[in-house]
Amino acid sequence: MITASDFIELGMKFHGHKCPAMPLGLRAAAAAMNVLGVKRSQDKELYVISETGKGHAAGCFLDGIMIITGCTYGKSNIEKLYYNKMAFTLIDVKANRSVRVSLKNDFFANMLKSPFVEQRKQGVAPQDISEDIANPLVEKVMSMPEDIFLNIAPIQDYNFTSKTGDFEAEACVKCGELTFVKTLTETDNGKVCLACL
Repeated sequence: MITASDFIELGMKFHGHKCPAMPLGLRAAAAAMNVLGVKRSQDKELYVISETGKGHAAGCFLDGIMIITGCTYGKSNIEKLYYNKMAFTLIDVKANRSVRVSLKNDFFANMLKSPFVEQRKQGVAPQDISEDIANPLVEKVMSMPEDIFLNIAPIQDYNFTSKTGDFEAEACVKCGELTFVKTLTETDNGKVCLACL
């Protein structure tokens, strides 16, 4: 059983500021992992398909998901669809099962009216928002029952196709930089990297 509170300190350190969205990601991801009965990904045992976008709250939410699941851009076991939703699908790669988790509409709408978000709308940096505002929101997120704020869909089959790592590199004929061969394009003059195409 994954407990989000075990990761809150790491989450705050990694994320860099105190806000309610990162802990929401912690809680949502812990719920998804517990439904699937999986442990934190050490390599590529799990895969996240995030529906978040480029918006501030969405990024904070996704940081929480990465911290709990161990799915990171460095391990290439996470991707973004840029739907601008506070939702994601967690896939158990070995068992070919998945679960989609999203914030409930009414909860999400109320969060957007919170004093924290009002401060953000006025241009206040998150790290400059008073702890009198941030702390109660974080405490609320970390302590409230999941059914108040999460939609957890039924487990679905998911036919996941794993990609093999690329360990061979060749120099691009234009810039001379070593590039993994899977992304080089053959031209009349030789192999060219994506940046030089």
